[in-house]
Amino acid sequence: GSELPGLEVRLGKNGSYVEGLSEHDVTGEEEVMALIEKGQALRTVASNNINEHSSRSHLVILVRVVRENVISGSVTSGQMTLVDLAGSERLKTTGASGQRLREAQHINKSLSSLGDVISALGTSQKHVPYRNSKLTFLLQDTLREGSKVLMFVNVSPVPDFASESTCSLNFASRCRAVQLGQSSLNRVYK
Repeated sequence: GSELPGLEVRLGKNGSYVEGLSEHDVTGEEEVMALIEKGQALRTVASNNINEHSSRSHLVILVRVVRENVISGSVTSGQMTLVDLAGSERLKTTGASGQRLREAQHINKSLSSLGDVISALGTSQKHVPYRNSKLTFLLQDTLREGSKVLMFVNVSPVPDFASESTCSLNFASRCRAVQLGQSSLNRVYK
């Protein structure tokens, strides 16, 4: 989750990380998919007025790939960050209260912080507010110069949610305009 107690984001020698989470060595697609399914099963979901299976947290999966050239001994590594963001919520529409209300507020705050980071990157500000939420603090290495980012935005075809869809598309448009600079990875191994 993005703001749940106990999930503290720290800054270490290899960048930001979530304290207390486990790392797993994998050698194939099946092992990766099994870990993704495990993470998805631990994700908090609940129903609200507009979604029977509403995500109550963001899902972040960090995949570090290391490749060694057996002839030269050189090592190449890279990291892929897979993120499934919980959608923003209009509290009036979802009817959230109690714990669901607190979850929605945390989701909305972290998405707003992500928007602030995108805005700062898009206008080349010297200070980018990565530390304003756990989500943006965790994603700061993913959203820095030299990274490549691909985003999918899901919108609803339901006319009642047109304003939400417009908001999502405007956010995607702002994201698309951000230039993070040339990627530092020069070679693609097959």
